[in-house]
Amino acid sequence: MKNKVRAQLCFMMFLEFFIWGAWFVTLGTFLGNNLKATDGEIALAFSTQSWGAIIAPFVIGIIADRYFNAERILGILHLFGAVLMYFMYQSAAFDDFYMLVLVYMILYMPTLALVNSVSFNQMKNPAKEFSMVRVFGTAGWIIAGLSISYVFSWDQGENIGQGLLKNTFLMTAIASLILGFFSFTLPKTPPKAASSEKLGLKNILGLDSLSLFKDKNFLIFFISSVLICIPLAFYYQNANPFLVEIGMDNPTGKMTLGQISEIAFMLLLPYFFTKFGFKKTILVAMAAWVVRYLLFAFGDVNELGFMLIIGIALHGICYDFFFVSGQIYTDSKAGEKFKSSAQGLITLATYGVGMLIGFWVAGKISAAYLLEDGKHLWETIWMYPAGFALAVFILFAILFKTEKIEYQS
Repeated sequence: MKNKVRAQLCFMMFLEFFIWGAWFVTLGTFLGNNLKATDGEIALAFSTQSWGAIIAPFVIGIIADRYFNAERILGILHLFGAVLMYFMYQSAAFDDFYMLVLVYMILYMPTLALVNSVSFNQMKNPAKEFSMVRVFGTAGWIIAGLSISYVFSWDQGENIGQGLLKNTFLMTAIASLILGFFSFTLPKTPPKAASSEKLGLKNILGLDSLSLFKDKNFLIFFISSVLICIPLAFYYQNANPFLVEIGMDNPTGKMTLGQISEIAFMLLLPYFFTKFGFKKTILVAMAAWVVRYLLFAFGDVNELGFMLIIGIALHGICYDFFFVSGQIYTDSKAGEKFKSSAQGLITLATYGVGMLIGFWVAGKISAAYLLEDGKHLWETIWMYPAGFALAVFILFAILFKTEKIEYQS
């Protein structure tokens, strides 16, 4: 791959995840403080990510794979996204904001697959080359969070009250505009499937891989993947509002420790996976979720502030050890015939169905422990995802039989 192409792909990936991290992390804080949204409404806004994940396969399977170049669709989606973000920046009521964010996430979620398609199309050895491009996406998310906290201070107490968090949407709109136009300069990525080729709902949703459920171990893994996304949703939806509410300085910037640890644990994963195997790797990830939420439940911003920092930093284990290991496991079980459809099915089940349920549950529990002064009983709230993750841990430990899976990167 030429250096110019590599630089293009790295910049594309940087902006792709800068755009997501620039507004999604602080969304709950913005909605609660500036649009006076209830916990149920905040859950509704976060669930748009899941609806986007559910609809994304149709956009990719019907349009990108069959009719138009991936880089052109990427550009068009981000240009529309920039317009929607600008209107979100101007929104003053939740109802208007919700419709905008719903349409935005339906447009944005397919771009996650499109940037991968554009990247893979330029690589001779994706297993070796992709990680060095993808890491720029994580860097983009980190820079977005650090900018919000340490450059602009939009997530500080007084600034939140003055409504400055709405600037995150303006910043995202500008980044989306840049990526939208830049996408048309990317290397051409033509559709892989013939437009005349017959395509069914089973192919689009990955349902042709349902035969994998005959394998009991895969079925247990699949169910566990859906269930673990319920406590995962608590982190995405509640972590930033929680840290702001208890008075942590620069909460969004400190939350980027989660992405920094992602990079570190991604490097450790091959060793851990090879030495201890798939089952133990997954169990460590599930245990990390339990520990993280207990740290959140009993930590504070004073003497026990280190507990909150550790809880944030555990994100690398929570995410990499579960989801990346799960992708490797799914790939090994699917075989050549069902590789793509099996990965699509897992993505649909986790980011789609699992987190849709999780956001709803998180909203209900947060609302149940809302105090009269507008604050929350966070110690009790965090015990729910901790308990749920523990239950999934026990389920997987008992029902999943140890099997040898080779780490392939």
